[in-house]
Amino acid sequence: MGKIPNREEAWQVLTEYNQDEFHLQHAETVEGVMRWYAAELGYGDEADFWGVVGLLHDLDFERWPEQHCHKVQEIMQELGYDERLIHAVASHGYGICVDIAPEHQMEKVLYATDELSGLIGAAALMRPSRSVQDMEVKSLKKKFKTASFAAGCSREVIKNGAEMLGWELDYLFEQTILAMRSFAK
Repeated sequence: MGKIPNREEAWQVLTEYNQDEFHLQHAETVEGVMRWYAAELGYGDEADFWGVVGLLHDLDFERWPEQHCHKVQEIMQELGYDERLIHAVASHGYGICVDIAPEHQMEKVLYATDELSGLIGAAALMRPSRSVQDMEVKSLKKKFKTASFAAGCSREVIKNGAEMLGWELDYLFEQTILAMRSFAK
């Protein structure tokens, strides 16, 4: 069994490979979403692990976008990280850049919410409040249906993630908005 870094160690590794403010903010957003879901879904005792998975999920993306979810496995193996962490992080690229399927509920949550948290963040910036605090599922659904809005956020991945979890899309939207409200400034 390999090492699972604590939050501080994970942040050091993340910032070694990522300097772009957008990528760092996205990593912290996904970390917060993952921690919230861990507590919400009965995995509160694993919230730190879920958070580290969220924080490190795009570790390789800034430097090696064409090797995304591949290079991260090498890096984590060199660092002696636990296989559970490596599998979880790599599985969020399932069907996009790797054939590593999300198996654990935590991996399915990461897969479903990675793109969705980006869409919610972009939608929040369009609101008069510039916040997720007053966002409604109804307004998020409108943005979701507008393909040109936050076009980089894959609607297909979000739909597949909801399906993997056995959740309705509206439920995934609602829960992820609540997750983001829990730590949004």
